[in-house]
Amino acid sequence: MLPFKSTRFALFTALAALSASVSSAQMLINGAGATFPQQIYTKWFDEYQKIDPSVRFNYQGIGSGGGQKQILAETVDFGASDGPMSDDNLAKAPRTLWHIPTVAGAVVVSYNLTGNPQLNLDGPTLASIFLGTITKWNDPAIAGQNPDVKLPADDIVVVHRSDGSGTSFIFTDYLSNVSADWKQKVGKGTSVSWPVGLGGKGNAGVAGQVKQTPGAIGYVELAYAHQNKLPFATLKNASGVYMSATIDSVTAALAAATIPEDFRFSMVNSPGIAAYPICGTTWLLVYAEQKDHAKGEKLVQFLKWAYSDGEKFAAGLDYAPLPEAVVKRALDRVQSIKY
Repeated sequence: MLPFKSTRFALFTALAALSASVSSAQMLINGAGATFPQQIYTKWFDEYQKIDPSVRFNYQGIGSGGGQKQILAETVDFGASDGPMSDDNLAKAPRTLWHIPTVAGAVVVSYNLTGNPQLNLDGPTLASIFLGTITKWNDPAIAGQNPDVKLPADDIVVVHRSDGSGTSFIFTDYLSNVSADWKQKVGKGTSVSWPVGLGGKGNAGVAGQVKQTPGAIGYVELAYAHQNKLPFATLKNASGVYMSATIDSVTAALAAATIPEDFRFSMVNSPGIAAYPICGTTWLLVYAEQKDHAKGEKLVQFLKWAYSDGEKFAAGLDYAPLPEAVVKRALDRVQSIKY
């Protein structure tokens, strides 16, 4: 009979070997792209591993531009983007590439001012700030919308994304919608030539820059503003109502959106009276025909779970779940994926 210590050591060794065996048998599915939905995707992957321990998702938040490039190069199993791929980019795909919508969210305009006052802003004023034509916090265009706020004469420090970003796409799509000057001089895209400002990598990078820089203003996904305890502006919507970013106001914008067959759509400056104006959906980019049978099967199973059980986690993380009618359409698309 083995001594107690030897028995314990043998048992420990056996358990370690078993753990290593399970780990090595675990299928790894790689994805990369948008930081906008990273909070909910991380939650989904953690929860799904409890359902199916045989698969593990490795997701890198490198920005939507990077996600589009990597899925086109097939260096990942799925991409993620907050900006829909252009026709030209889709044409570069080796086979049919689908946009699978997941959740909707808000891009908020955050700032760093003493006392964290609540600001009202409209679209043309915001465009002028990011164009660099409004440079002081006490500019009449800002002061006129905030008569009860004592605004400093400090310089405005613009902060924008430095990487290819779906959050930037949503933000510049909005500015192009509300400002002819912005549309002509800058336009919309995951990457644009910013007229002024400092760059930050990812939503986290912009949030960090705004938090650390007095007088700064930047755009971030709602969850990052909450996590960093940053104030964010109430924005005038298409109906002339100043609206704050909430799950309800994002849902109202989503309800007014027209969603085409390929799911590529914009929901900025929605006509809904209760809609927040800078909203967007986010997509997983998935090939209609999967090369790897086993991975394709696991990916489809995960997507089905995301729509049936994952959407319930959205609101708690500052995202709006998709309406039932959109979920049904998206599920039909998922079930058409071949592997």
